[in-house]
Amino acid sequence: MCGIVGMVGLSAVNQRIYDALTVLQHRGQDAAGIMTAVDGELFMRKDKGLVRDVFQQKHMLKLKGNIGIGHVRYPTAGADSANDAQPFYVNSPYGLCLGHNGNLTNSRELTEVLVREDRRHLNTGSDSEVLLNVLASELQRVGTPRVTPPIFSRGQTRFIAAAARVCGGGDGHRHGILGFRDPTASGRS
Repeated sequence: MCGIVGMVGLSAVNQRIYDALTVLQHRGQDAAGIMTAVDGELFMRKDKGLVRDVFQQKHMLKLKGNIGIGHVRYPTAGADSANDAQPFYVNSPYGLCLGHNGNLTNSRELTEVLVREDRRHLNTGSDSEVLLNVLASELQRVGTPRVTPPIFSRGQTRFIAAAARVCGGGDGHRHGILGFRDPTASGRS
């Protein structure tokens, strides 16, 4: 069980994401992280520990932007280390971050494909990092120079459908934040 929050606002979201994570702290007390963005630049802070211990004022000042995601972790897959704190980031394509709650039942198989066929390097044993790289690989296949709102708003979501087809287990469209839910998870919190 983990806690995830995503926000898009007209002003800075760092403090609101922090506040939301403190409310969600009961869903994960192992690690916490926040990623924000402004003008295409991503800012991230994550580490092991409670929300109040991971973020000090100096960290909050660096989390600029009116869009962001936050995550509190309860480890069910991967290791119990700072490297497994989320959100996870991958540079290509576009620069993507992901916060994930759930388990990929076919993580080992997906990892083998990502390394062998997509030439991706995974830094952790976390299935969440695997999911992020599956999404990145599918976006790479789409081949647009930048992610723009039409990819999401005109029904051109084939990369999302492709990623969802290959991932087993749990996982708005608009430019910025994208949410998934395992269709078999209805009724679970």
